[in-house]
Amino acid sequence: MWTMKNILLVVLVVVTVWFIFGWSGMARRAKERGEKDPAKSETLYHSIVGFVMCFLDTLGIGNFATTTSAFKFRGTVPDEKIPGTLNVGYALPTVAQAFIYISIVEVDVWTLVLLIVASVAGAWLGAGMVARWSRRNVQIGMGVALLVAAVLFALKALNVGPPEGSALELRGALLAAGLVGNFALGALMTLGIGLYGPCLIMISLLGMNPKAAFPIMMGSCAFLMPIGGIRFIREGSYSLPAAVIMTLSGIPAVVIAAKLVTWLPRAYMFWLVVVVVVYAAAMMLRSAAVEARRGEVALTGDSKPSHKPRPAGGRIGFRG
Repeated sequence: MWTMKNILLVVLVVVTVWFIFGWSGMARRAKERGEKDPAKSETLYHSIVGFVMCFLDTLGIGNFATTTSAFKFRGTVPDEKIPGTLNVGYALPTVAQAFIYISIVEVDVWTLVLLIVASVAGAWLGAGMVARWSRRNVQIGMGVALLVAAVLFALKALNVGPPEGSALELRGALLAAGLVGNFALGALMTLGIGLYGPCLIMISLLGMNPKAAFPIMMGSCAFLMPIGGIRFIREGSYSLPAAVIMTLSGIPAVVIAAKLVTWLPRAYMFWLVVVVVVYAAAMMLRSAAVEARRGEVALTGDSKPSHKPRPAGGRIGFRG
């Protein structure tokens, strides 16, 4: 039966196939051109990160902030390539989440579709800007975004927030507010802040049942991450090896976690996430300060021969 929900899932299949073919084609051409990836070869480490973070992601905790912390801890992915690697590497695991939650959680289909469209529009514009940012701008942007994410995680751990609503749909002014909010969240997602926590808070503020947030936030990400991810891939602003490993390890984690989502305690996990996210934010902002000092040394010429500053403010990707 061709219900609106079934049509949405078919469109998601089309977007997913388009993403897979687009990604494989651009990756093959990049390899033929001999373009090198500066990310460290950490297959086992990235496999563990992808599995664990996608497991937590399926529980509604999110995986962008925690994965950024893992990247910073080992220095496996250059800072300027982290947003793109997150959006590309977790695109297909998130599609798997969306299929599961859109199928089993009831929510008004038109509310779902319109909020997804708004998030995709925000991600498309956001990815185009972030993919061209300098390393230092990415570090500052992600540092601030991670601090915001840490605050949101702490609020969730303390059960601080609006009371739970019961609505499964949005209409009128509330729908308009939801569209504006999800557009902004889609744009911020490309910076690495993640959409799950903010979306859950927004849904609650609008008076909806928090359970409705799962298909909305996962459906939004399942559409916006492939579409935004293609822009990062086109700019070369991501790590191909890390993204492939995260994809392959993340999909089985989603399937396993979906079966456990009803009984695993999440309160303790939120506090652990707060700690690692604050760590990542501090490391990002520290790296941005180091980049700024290198830029000042390069401009003044006051440097020793043994400490040559690297160019600051360089563009991300291939456009120079």
